[in-house]
Amino acid sequence: MSANTAEELPAVSVIMPVLNEERHLRTAVRHILEQEYAGGLEVVIALGPSSDRTDEIAAELVAEDPRVHTVPNPTGRTPAALNAAIRGSRNPVVVRVDGHGMLTPGYIATAVRLLDEREAANVGGIMHAEGETEWEKAVAAAMTSRIGVGNAAFHTGGEAAPADTVYLGVFRREVLERLGGYNEEFIRAQDWELNYRIRQGGGLIWFTPELKVSYRPRPSVRALAKQYKDYGRWRRVVTRYHRGSVNLRYLAPPAALAAVAGGLVLGAALHPLFLVAPGGYAAAILLGSLKEGRGLSLKARLQLPLALATMHMAWGWGFLTSPRSLARKVIGSRAPERGAVGTRTLDGAPASDGSLAER
Repeated sequence: MSANTAEELPAVSVIMPVLNEERHLRTAVRHILEQEYAGGLEVVIALGPSSDRTDEIAAELVAEDPRVHTVPNPTGRTPAALNAAIRGSRNPVVVRVDGHGMLTPGYIATAVRLLDEREAANVGGIMHAEGETEWEKAVAAAMTSRIGVGNAAFHTGGEAAPADTVYLGVFRREVLERLGGYNEEFIRAQDWELNYRIRQGGGLIWFTPELKVSYRPRPSVRALAKQYKDYGRWRRVVTRYHRGSVNLRYLAPPAALAAVAGGLVLGAALHPLFLVAPGGYAAAILLGSLKEGRGLSLKARLQLPLALATMHMAWGWGFLTSPRSLARKVIGSRAPERGAVGTRTLDGAPASDGSLAER
């Protein structure tokens, strides 16, 4: 692939898994179609079984622009939607965008250039959380802070460098096809799992702060808690599926939850000294909120500690309660008859790279 001149720019397929995205879908697609990119471009929307006006809006977008088309995703699961969209697309560069993600100007052109310059398998940048309501603004501040998400560059920024994973991603199609696309058993954490396989196969994942995608946070405490519980639950599955993939950052939320819960129980049952752990956590959250809440409205600042605690505790709970049976199910579903774990191509045929870890 070369991107030296406009004539040589590879055509791009933007794939979008959508489910109940009536609020943001039209705007997200507009941000794609308005990209200044001299190469060819198509948008493939994988439609899950939405209960709102998502399908109607998608049909309008198809009628309005010949570059947009749809494929069905009857399961409603994100990795299945992504694979369906990849199969329904045709171009050598594949750009993942969610139905509530807004590409910033120059995103595609910059990503294609970096794929070529870095000889990367996947490039990506920052998940730039931006809220519309006061609660969403509080969540956005939490999701872009170190106290909220640790040192993850795709949340907090940093220097351009090789990375374990990036937000969404811009891929060479040949890499996706060789690895069999996304593992459809991973309802969550499918990006991290795919990027792990890419790295295990010798591919480069490149992070750059030049790339930003505006992200709309979950609109309620309940929705945020479910999101982060699922993150923790499925990240535990990844660590069991790919041994050696554990990162100390992933252990911080479950450790915090255990310390808070244990301190409250022991403090009430044995001695107030045990309340130091939950008290210290609360103090850290409040002090961190004072720093990260600068520039927010008073209402958003008051909700920031709740957003931080929800993210930490829900992620930790999901991680600690993730059943081994779920990991065994995922592993078993991918294993050939003789027991060695492999992967499959996008059309269902066995892959030949053997990139998945053996069990």
